[in-house]
Amino acid sequence: MNVHIPELSLVVLIGPSGSGKTTFAHRHFKPTEVLSSDTYRGFVSDDENNQEATKDAFETLRFVAAKRLARGLLTVVDATNVQPESRKAFVELAREYHVLPVALVLDVPERTCIERNQQRPDRAASFRFVKNQVSQLHRSMRGLEREGFRHLHVLKPDVIDRVVLERQPLWCNLKHERGPFDIIGDIHGCREELEALLTKLGYQVRPRADGAPGFDVRPPEGRKAVFLGDLVDRGPDIPGVLRLVMDMVEAGTALCVPGNHEMKLLRKLRGGKVNVSHGMAQTLEQLEKEPPEFHQRVAKFIDDLVSHYVLDDGRLVVAHAGLKESMQGRGSGRVRTFALYGETTGETDEYGFPVRFNWAAEYRGRAAVVYGHQAVLEAEWVNNTLCVDTGCVYGGQLTALRYPEKELVSVPARRVYCEPVKPLGAPAPSGLSAQQQADDVLDLEDVRGKRVISTRLAAHVTLREENTTAALEAMSRFAIDPRWLIYLPPTMSPSETSTLPGFLEHPQQAFDYYRKEGVAQVVCEEKHMGSRAVVVIARDADATRRRFGVTTGETGVCYTRTGRRFFTDEALEAAFLARVRAALDASGFWEELKTDWACLDCELMPWSLKAQELLRDPYAAVGAASRAALTDVVAVLGQATARGLQLGELSARFTDKASQVQRYVEAYRRYCWPVTSLDDVRLAPFHLLATEGAAHVDKDHVWHMETLARVCRAAPSFLVATPYRVVALEDADAVAGGVRWWEELTARGGEGMVVKPFGFAVRGKKGVVQPAIKSRGPEYLRIIYGPEYTTPANLDRLRQRGLGTKRSLAMREFALGVEGLERFTKKESLRRVHECVFGVLALESEPVDPRL
Repeated sequence: MNVHIPELSLVVLIGPSGSGKTTFAHRHFKPTEVLSSDTYRGFVSDDENNQEATKDAFETLRFVAAKRLARGLLTVVDATNVQPESRKAFVELAREYHVLPVALVLDVPERTCIERNQQRPDRAASFRFVKNQVSQLHRSMRGLEREGFRHLHVLKPDVIDRVVLERQPLWCNLKHERGPFDIIGDIHGCREELEALLTKLGYQVRPRADGAPGFDVRPPEGRKAVFLGDLVDRGPDIPGVLRLVMDMVEAGTALCVPGNHEMKLLRKLRGGKVNVSHGMAQTLEQLEKEPPEFHQRVAKFIDDLVSHYVLDDGRLVVAHAGLKESMQGRGSGRVRTFALYGETTGETDEYGFPVRFNWAAEYRGRAAVVYGHQAVLEAEWVNNTLCVDTGCVYGGQLTALRYPEKELVSVPARRVYCEPVKPLGAPAPSGLSAQQQADDVLDLEDVRGKRVISTRLAAHVTLREENTTAALEAMSRFAIDPRWLIYLPPTMSPSETSTLPGFLEHPQQAFDYYRKEGVAQVVCEEKHMGSRAVVVIARDADATRRRFGVTTGETGVCYTRTGRRFFTDEALEAAFLARVRAALDASGFWEELKTDWACLDCELMPWSLKAQELLRDPYAAVGAASRAALTDVVAVLGQATARGLQLGELSARFTDKASQVQRYVEAYRRYCWPVTSLDDVRLAPFHLLATEGAAHVDKDHVWHMETLARVCRAAPSFLVATPYRVVALEDADAVAGGVRWWEELTARGGEGMVVKPFGFAVRGKKGVVQPAIKSRGPEYLRIIYGPEYTTPANLDRLRQRGLGTKRSLAMREFALGVEGLERFTKKESLRRVHECVFGVLALESEPVDPRL
């Protein structure tokens, strides 16, 4: 006996104790799908037979059931459920989560139940108890359908062991249909425009070859049209539109969901009373000229339409009025109502139309939702949702979305067929897009608490609650306007500890790491003596408004690696950005990259411009105090030696200390020079992170170096092109040359170099490799680890440093940074971009040795 149940449902097993419910459940369902009342009594009281724990057990069971249903998982309740009041809670739970309640009744004779209970001494139920349960079941069986169980199966003893349970996909589940699709907005009887749009999309539309009314449509290879409803009312050729759409659906070249206008027409065709308004008079007038069989065909077609479809493995949802995430892929009256009409407040506006909740502004779902219903001037993405009803019948356009390309294709209306009662809308006074208007306020719930962020480079990045709390504090108090904050750079790990005498870091270890990962070439870049800075700049105010939604007069920003504004003086920042923009203008950058904005990863010099307090307090204070003390000590020891005192190595040791302190002072002074104006500032860009439509993580580092070098040549006194070398790791001479270059850089007081794989994001033998490894020179490390770090005892201790946490942070922050850039260039919501930026800042609060 085949029993069909919906793939997503709440299955309620009903039967007296001893009817075999648990055995049946174990036979037909996964253990995780079955929630047993006995098991939950055990969970809350350590005794599955403890009837006093029943209330707590069922509260816990319902809580778990709710969590499963919210995640879209079939759930089975294994309890007697013979009383209507015990089943009521589960029917309500199913309705709350828009799933179908299913009743599986095991109608087993009373004697059989009693005999089975007598064989279970650990759970023996009294004769009277079982008899009462059987009686209660039989009294309430006739009312099960009225209780809400539209899927009802009563299983007698002769079929229970022969049941084959089959799970049926919901009608809306077309996840196996992966497209590509052409999703077409509200047509409202505009057949000529529909034919023109299909033709523009590559469909061949011809009259039927047999001469009967209708159409033969040949789609482009592999593509399928999707109609979003509202085919009828208001327009000039409603029967023609119906024929074209019905013929395509019947031929398998199209899908269609119902609109509210179709449902109203269906009620009329079935003899119901409807208010002939909103263009229905035109529909009825045109249908009067059609034969009765056409009316019947239309009625059946509309009746068979499904409220919405989930397509492309859950990545795409289509519905006439849209659909919230919690309703997608589910079946209930509320789901169908929302798909047809959206969600209203119960109020009406000045035009007599219902006031609707802007569900798209709050949408957070993974699936893209494409819908119609409310005509708009222009189709715009908002939080991964898109309305493609562009008011063709009102003289606007008929619009289609090509999916997955996300390309909009439109044809203009031939004329105004119906004057809109309510204006289609006007552009925002500020000129902001719909997405930018929705991004005006960020939601605290999108960033706080423990979070898991999915990225392309690292499947999941987990943020602990204590880290997000710290990031929230920093972001809310110190960070720049989040509309500019599209990227934060990752931390960078040093190379493995060197075993060479006198060295803590050496480029050979970086070369060895990449070679082991299978990287053939690396790019070595000079590490500038400055502070990390991100420059986001637009060509003009119009580009600023269009791309960043900023209307305050700013046309760019320079910020630190923790998202703080680099310049506190607004005039100084404006002058700084003007110089960057002038170089971009002069170098032909905008034309070459076909962009009007850019995001640059840079080093801003001198280091003292940002780290003045750091230099003055810990570094300069240590240097001054040490030199003052050691000068006197060395002088006294020299006098003692001159008088013939035997001091052993004491004099030499303090002389060496004084020498190391002097080198320490000289080391940090190299990073400082007086800044009296912008003429004393230098900017060294080394990554062109993103421009319009492209996050340049697919380009190699040489492309980045050369592209930015052309910009730097336009302003050589202000912009510094980063020197670099390409090293082939299998070439011993090339590797030796890379080491020599590092030695030259550090010998003349440079910080060192950064070693990167030739590509921007490279996969090695164990996944994505470190995006960069810094190899710092001995004298720079003296600033970091102190004047005497090179003494053998100190160096041996420092060589025990662990890099695991630092490298893990670098990889996770790199993945988040790239993800944020890619989301921004794809014009995703600010919330989605900000999630990644916020994640980098949260990871920065993880405890790690700051000297690494």
